Amino acid sequence: MKNIFLILGFIASGYFISCTRENFITSADARLSTSIDTLKFDTVFTTAGSVTRHFTVVNENDQKLKLDKIKLMGGSQSPFKININGSAVNELNDITLAANDSLYIFVSVYVDPNAGNQPFLLSDSIQIQYNGNTRFVQLQAYGQNAVFLNNTLISSNTTWSNTLPYVILGSLQVDTGITLTLNPGVKIYSHANAPFIVDGTLVANGNITQQVIFAGDRLDDPYINFPASWPGIYFSDVSTANQLNFTVVKNAYQAITVSGAASLTNSQLWMQQCIIDNAYQSGLYCLNAHVEVNNCLFSNSKNNIFLELGGKYRFTNCTSVSYSTNYLLHHTPVLATQNYTNISGLILTAPMEAYFINCIFWGDNGDVDNEIVFNRQGPDAYVVNVENCIYKTTNTPENVQLIASLANADPAFDSIDLNHQYFDFRISNPFAPGIDQGQATPFLYDLDNKTRAVNQTDMGCYEKQ
Repeated sequence: MKNIFLILGFIASGYFISCTRENFITSADARLSTSIDTLKFDTVFTTAGSVTRHFTVVNENDQKLKLDKIKLMGGSQSPFKININGSAVNELNDITLAANDSLYIFVSVYVDPNAGNQPFLLSDSIQIQYNGNTRFVQLQAYGQNAVFLNNTLISSNTTWSNTLPYVILGSLQVDTGITLTLNPGVKIYSHANAPFIVDGTLVANGNITQQVIFAGDRLDDPYINFPASWPGIYFSDVSTANQLNFTVVKNAYQAITVSGAASLTNSQLWMQQCIIDNAYQSGLYCLNAHVEVNNCLFSNSKNNIFLELGGKYRFTNCTSVSYSTNYLLHHTPVLATQNYTNISGLILTAPMEAYFINCIFWGDNGDVDNEIVFNRQGPDAYVVNVENCIYKTTNTPENVQLIASLANADPAFDSIDLNHQYFDFRISNPFAPGIDQGQATPFLYDLDNKTRAVNQTDMGCYEKQ
């Protein structure tokens, strides 16, 4: 009998504990936490919307907690929109949160046009009420006005100013015979489906203090650093006299494509003091083109420089370097050329003339044995010189004339931090192998617009100061 009462006592005790846990905690001391105090969005273009972000509300008690209210304080007039556990509302009442459970609040922001040219701060808050307590999570976003262009054809000579950024939706095309001029400081942000097509002429007049910028239109984390966030710039075979000065092209699928005008007496594209970075497919892809490049950096793209079906090229004091990153693994050479292409099994060849002078070709943290590759087929005229360059390789390169160049001499870049994804390809070490080892060129300034030594310039796009 005593054992029966003891068992019944345990059952009753468990019942009352269970009931207690099923009851709501009503004390003002109930513990509630949020995963963040302030939810921040980076720059969002007016009318373009943003990525959705979220935070959690956590009941840290061993009993259920009733939230009296979750409210977006700005209501329907707020630029922010919220979704509480699947309910798209501005306010939700009497929400039961189980013991040690949490709920998700999703937040997005849409920016209406504003008269100002500079980014402006948008703010609101989400109120959470429970057991006589009131908590707030702050919401902040920067809105930026822009010139929006949707499936636009530039059909007359046009100059863009840097008053507002340009957001390209659909596509943009510069018509044949037409010149689009970009003033210093112009910023162009393209949507994921918006290529920048040039059949005429593009002249980007950036300078050292006001670079011209091409990038994707998602400036919020994590999208701001994604490769392939927009298609890239395409110069067609009828496009001529293009110039990119102090221009940054980043996070594209194929950053710059130049197609088929090697027969031109003058270069189809002239690039000076530019940065091409983080392209998913190619930084610079040329198909039988005529291109001249000086003091430019090609970095951390799948194929930094790929020249196909011959063409005419001159690269002077350039750095082409790739490391495996959080977004792209280093699996392909930083410079690859071939005087042929394969179209449905048919091999086409063309003459190749390419000069690489005072350049650095380097890669690491990947599985590439030979960072420079020169492939040749057929009897077409073929001249490829690598002069006063540093390159990384396992096998001696074929189909190229190597002149006063250094194999496998670590360039001694200033800072490569893979853990923090930080890359500084300047060289300040006075004992670096490329210091004073370049040949004289007509170009007097490096990528930072610092003066170069005339007769003993450094290899790569940066001159040691």
